[in-house]
Amino acid sequence: MGKPTGFLEKTREMPSKEKATSRTSHYKEFVADWTDEQTNQQSGRCMNCGIPFCHNGCPLGNIIPEFNDAVYQQNWEEAYDILTSTNNFPEFTGRICPAPCEASCVLGINQPAVTIEQIEKTIIETAFKKNLVKPRVPTERTGKKIAVIGSGPAGLATAAQLNYAGHWVTVFERDDEVGGLLRYGIPDFKLEKWVIERRAKLMEEEGVVFKTKTNVGKDIKVIEILNNYDAVILAGGSTIPRDVSIKGRELNGVYFAMEFLPQQNRRVANKQVTKDLVATNKNVFVIGGGDTGSDCVGTSIRHGAKSVTQIELLSKPPEGKNTNTPWPNWPMILRTSSSHEEGCDRQWAINTKEFIGDGSGNLKAIKIVEVDWAMEGGKPKMIEKPGSEKEIPCELALIAAGFLHPQHEGMLTDLGVEFDERGNVKTNNYQTLNPKVFSAGDMRRGQSLVVWAISEGRECARKVDEFLMGESKLESKDVGILSSVY
Repeated sequence: MGKPTGFLEKTREMPSKEKATSRTSHYKEFVADWTDEQTNQQSGRCMNCGIPFCHNGCPLGNIIPEFNDAVYQQNWEEAYDILTSTNNFPEFTGRICPAPCEASCVLGINQPAVTIEQIEKTIIETAFKKNLVKPRVPTERTGKKIAVIGSGPAGLATAAQLNYAGHWVTVFERDDEVGGLLRYGIPDFKLEKWVIERRAKLMEEEGVVFKTKTNVGKDIKVIEILNNYDAVILAGGSTIPRDVSIKGRELNGVYFAMEFLPQQNRRVANKQVTKDLVATNKNVFVIGGGDTGSDCVGTSIRHGAKSVTQIELLSKPPEGKNTNTPWPNWPMILRTSSSHEEGCDRQWAINTKEFIGDGSGNLKAIKIVEVDWAMEGGKPKMIEKPGSEKEIPCELALIAAGFLHPQHEGMLTDLGVEFDERGNVKTNNYQTLNPKVFSAGDMRRGQSLVVWAISEGRECARKVDEFLMGESKLESKDVGILSSVY
């Protein structure tokens, strides 16, 4: 335990942010680093609980009290070793993870939780600065060849782990650069892309091969992959968005969030865009109250939108504590993102009724209605409030209602994999009906968090290693990687 009285002496303190009026003029990250004193104080708040519930809250099983203590002692090499024994990419989770570990922090019962996510980011960025992050090249190779299809966090984690185990790993990505949603879904102001490029370069130095602009099932046949590799991992993500089936859906100005967000990432990278979707001088409605919707809000504000409104079908969650989701459960409470802070009208219990055109095929307004929720037969039922319908000017509507399942046509149907009741790839311990084909991440689990994607990739890698070798050098998520792997 770093400092026995730390949590009594200091409260939770987050790094400062660039002012909203300034940061909305660019697309760079705007969260400052802690000072050495702040880092010491915040890591010293960890109580080193007898039962650290933060372990259970983290899908990766991160060994949190131990790396907090190492940070407090300023033993950065030990902190880095502990953190990366369970988490391949702390630079990703330290920026974009919603931190379920903090929701399970014991200190959070009656005080603000330990700033675990920011400590993770501080550890990995300090490790890079101090040249502690070096390529981990296996000392022996098994001769086994593995294809990982998809380079999002699940695919990258699977590839990294299997490479550490000594296999030859090739990652196929249909986009022009690796990263999946990290690259073309997360705005640069939350995750600058040099962070991904730094990690990809390190993985290449470790022996992983990346093949971009390669759509498996189209640019290269599935049978060719099956014939040339000893194992195949499907990690392509959940890419089919949930739509709204209402009048006017076909109008110009109504788009999915994932048609809108990737274009801005491409602009920032000085790349061409296929369809110039911008929010400049438009009244923007974002349909969906989650993180993707929040990203649409921040991007629209940076475009110079006339107004930005985000609507959510469900009722407004409570602020602060929620007795229906008590500690250590993930609390269903009101969360305000940095994008919301920049200027956004948020509305709850709103249903979209119609998109209204201007007679020339373009969106000019949106019709919405207020709703109440009631229980009927043990299930929630939506009831429209009489007389609450209204039309509001809107030239750009962005549908951010989540994702249904992976794309079935092409690679997955060619492989003949089974799908579960939600349309995701069906597996048994990450293995499909074809013994040499595995799946991990959103493609298998369904739309989820970056930390779950990394966890899925690590666990899938262990199953693949066992399949190929009869046993695995890769330990479960509760232990990390054996040092003998390197």
